[in-house]
Amino acid sequence: MIALGEIRRSFRGRIELNEPLAKYTTFRIGGPADIYLEPLDKEDALSLIRFLREQKIPFFPMGNGSNILISDSGITGAVVNLEAGFNYARIAADGVITAGAGIKLAKFVDFCIQHGKAGAEMLAGIPGTLGGAVIMNAGAYGGEIADHMLTVDLIRGDRLLTITKEQGGFAYRTSKLEGDLILEASFLFPEGDSAAMKVTRRETMLKRNSSQPVQWPNAGSIFKNPPGHYAARLIQDAGLKGTRIGQAEISELHANFIINLGGATAEDVHALAMLARAAVREKFGIEMELEVKLVGFE
Repeated sequence: MIALGEIRRSFRGRIELNEPLAKYTTFRIGGPADIYLEPLDKEDALSLIRFLREQKIPFFPMGNGSNILISDSGITGAVVNLEAGFNYARIAADGVITAGAGIKLAKFVDFCIQHGKAGAEMLAGIPGTLGGAVIMNAGAYGGEIADHMLTVDLIRGDRLLTITKEQGGFAYRTSKLEGDLILEASFLFPEGDSAAMKVTRRETMLKRNSSQPVQWPNAGSIFKNPPGHYAARLIQDAGLKGTRIGQAEISELHANFIINLGGATAEDVHALAMLARAAVREKFGIEMELEVKLVGFE
């Protein structure tokens, strides 16, 4: 049993018990968390993580709830959400931008453009927060969030650390930061023309909105692109566009998206993803790796 009184002795943020997680995910899917926590700042987060580790309470860090599929049974232990306390961006005199893990990528992109810093525009339209984007090294159209990164502040074990980009082990849609709690990151972008960047942002958004099923709840790309291939094309060529299980569907618009038509369960989505993986393996001999993270599944 989680002792709320003990947490409250050193934790100042919001606490909810048996909190349904569907409302926090872009899929609009997910069972409850035993305990839901929103730390207010770095000190609050460090105190909380130390407590959870001391009590051997498992925890899952969550931002905007994109790029994840939470099981219908929910999450045993705690969910730590940084959106409330880490929703900030600031720029120093030397041009270095520091942003909290809870800031939405759209707001981060806007901040960079407003200050004439080029290189973040490719993130326009990607759902989620900076923390999740750092862990998975999010990117699009030839760019990645790690491209202009300097440092990352995080909690590893029971310590607050600042690491360099080189220590993060960033690669295509991955890093060595799984298991860490990302708190903030700093970047040094080159100077750019704000008007031109606004055009790029608008074009990027239009391209996304015309090619992706943004009108339906989804978690973004289900699979990573295998080397030399596009996951969407492989799934499409396997004849699976429009395939449904329950209220989950492989999008007719973009085959690497599974959409929630209303009332889809995590099991519906998972079964559909495994069907796509098996079909591509059988037809093309290619093993696809999930990009969406499965949380609470055995």
